[in-house]
Amino acid sequence: MKLFLILAAANAFLAVGLGAFGAHGLEGKVPEKYLKIWQTGVTYQMFHAGGLFVIAFLIDKLPQAGMLTWAGWLMFIGILLFSGSLYVLTVTQISVLGAITPLGGLSFLIAWVMMIIAVVKFL
Repeated sequence: MKLFLILAAANAFLAVGLGAFGAHGLEGKVPEKYLKIWQTGVTYQMFHAGGLFVIAFLIDKLPQAGMLTWAGWLMFIGILLFSGSLYVLTVTQISVLGAITPLGGLSFLIAWVMMIIAVVKFL
Protein backbone atom coordinates (compact mmCIF):
# COMPACT_ATOMS: atom_id res chain seq x y z
CA MET A 1 0.00 0.00 0.00
CA LYS A 2 1.40 3.33 -1.10
CA LEU A 3 0.44 5.11 2.13
CA PHE A 4 2.48 2.75 4.31
CA LEU A 5 5.47 3.11 1.99
CA ILE A 6 5.23 6.88 2.40
CA LEU A 7 4.84 6.60 6.19
CA ALA A 8 7.79 4.19 6.33
CA ALA A 9 10.07 6.44 4.30
CA ALA A 10 8.99 9.56 6.19
CA ASN A 11 9.65 7.91 9.54
CA ALA A 12 13.03 6.57 8.43
CA PHE A 13 13.93 10.08 7.24
CA LEU A 14 12.79 11.59 10.55
CA ALA A 15 14.67 8.98 12.56
CA VAL A 16 17.91 9.89 10.78
CA GLY A 17 17.30 13.62 11.22
CA LEU A 18 16.22 13.31 14.84
CA GLY A 19 19.18 11.04 15.58
CA ALA A 20 21.56 13.67 14.21
CA PHE A 21 19.77 16.42 16.11
CA GLY A 22 20.01 14.44 19.33
CA ALA A 23 23.71 13.77 18.83
CA HIS A 24 24.67 17.29 17.82
CA GLY A 25 21.89 19.69 18.74
CA LEU A 26 21.05 18.41 22.22
CA GLU A 27 24.56 17.54 23.37
CA GLY A 28 25.45 19.74 26.32
CA LYS A 29 21.90 21.08 26.51
CA VAL A 30 20.23 18.13 28.25
CA PRO A 31 21.65 15.65 30.76
CA GLU A 32 23.19 12.42 29.42
CA LYS A 33 20.26 10.44 30.85
CA TYR A 34 17.91 12.29 28.50
CA LEU A 35 20.19 11.90 25.49
CA LYS A 36 19.92 8.14 26.01
CA ILE A 37 16.13 8.43 26.19
CA TRP A 38 16.18 10.42 22.93
CA GLN A 39 18.33 7.75 21.29
CA THR A 40 15.88 5.04 22.39
CA GLY A 41 13.11 6.95 20.64
CA VAL A 42 15.20 7.22 17.47
CA THR A 43 16.09 3.52 17.54
CA TYR A 44 12.51 2.38 17.94
CA GLN A 45 11.31 4.81 15.29
CA MET A 46 13.79 3.44 12.76
CA PHE A 47 13.03 -0.22 13.54
CA HIS A 48 9.33 0.39 13.16
CA ALA A 49 9.81 2.38 9.96
CA GLY A 50 11.33 -0.87 8.72
CA GLY A 51 8.27 -2.70 9.99
CA LEU A 52 6.06 -0.33 8.00
CA PHE A 53 8.07 -1.16 4.86
CA VAL A 54 7.50 -4.87 5.46
CA ILE A 55 3.78 -4.31 5.99
CA ALA A 56 3.52 -2.22 2.81
CA PHE A 57 5.09 -5.01 0.76
CA LEU A 58 3.07 -7.77 2.42
CA ILE A 59 -0.22 -5.97 1.82
CA ASP A 60 0.31 -6.38 -1.93
CA LYS A 61 1.13 -10.11 -1.53
CA LEU A 62 -1.67 -11.26 0.73
CA PRO A 63 -5.26 -11.70 -0.41
CA GLN A 64 -6.79 -10.34 2.78
CA ALA A 65 -4.82 -7.32 3.88
CA GLY A 66 -7.20 -6.05 6.56
CA MET A 67 -5.15 -7.39 9.45
CA LEU A 68 -1.97 -5.97 7.94
CA THR A 69 -3.62 -2.59 7.46
CA TRP A 70 -4.50 -2.56 11.14
CA ALA A 71 -0.96 -3.64 11.97
CA GLY A 72 0.41 -0.75 9.91
CA TRP A 73 -1.75 1.81 11.65
CA LEU A 74 -0.87 0.38 15.07
CA MET A 75 2.82 0.51 14.17
CA PHE A 76 2.47 4.15 13.09
CA ILE A 77 0.52 5.01 16.27
CA GLY A 78 3.21 3.22 18.26
CA ILE A 79 5.87 5.44 16.68
CA LEU A 80 3.89 8.54 17.58
CA LEU A 81 3.21 7.45 21.16
CA PHE A 82 6.46 5.66 21.99
CA SER A 83 9.10 7.68 20.18
CA GLY A 84 7.10 10.90 20.31
CA SER A 85 6.68 10.72 24.07
CA LEU A 86 10.40 10.06 24.51
CA TYR A 87 11.29 13.08 22.35
CA VAL A 88 8.96 15.35 24.29
CA LEU A 89 10.19 13.88 27.59
CA THR A 90 13.78 14.65 26.60
CA VAL A 91 13.22 18.29 25.70
CA THR A 92 10.80 19.08 28.55
CA GLN A 93 12.15 16.68 31.19
CA ILE A 94 8.59 16.30 32.49
CA SER A 95 8.77 12.72 33.74
CA VAL A 96 5.00 12.12 33.78
CA LEU A 97 5.17 12.01 29.97
CA GLY A 98 6.92 8.67 30.34
CA ALA A 99 3.50 7.22 31.19
CA ILE A 100 2.52 7.52 27.50
CA THR A 101 5.48 5.48 26.26
CA PRO A 102 4.11 2.03 27.26
CA LEU A 103 0.97 2.67 25.20
CA GLY A 104 3.19 3.02 22.17
CA GLY A 105 5.04 -0.14 23.15
CA LEU A 106 1.74 -1.99 23.41
CA SER A 107 0.78 -0.73 19.94
CA PHE A 108 4.09 -2.07 18.61
CA LEU A 109 3.52 -5.47 20.20
CA ILE A 110 -0.01 -5.81 18.88
CA ALA A 111 1.13 -4.77 15.40
CA TRP A 112 3.87 -7.41 15.33
CA VAL A 113 1.48 -10.12 16.53
CA MET A 114 -1.03 -9.12 13.86
CA MET A 115 1.70 -9.33 11.23
CA ILE A 116 2.66 -12.82 12.43
CA ILE A 117 -0.96 -13.98 12.33
CA ALA A 118 -1.50 -12.55 8.84
CA VAL A 119 1.63 -14.20 7.48
CA VAL A 120 0.87 -17.59 9.07
CA LYS A 121 -2.75 -17.46 7.97
CA PHE A 122 -2.44 -16.09 4.44
CA LEU A 123 1.09 -16.60 3.12
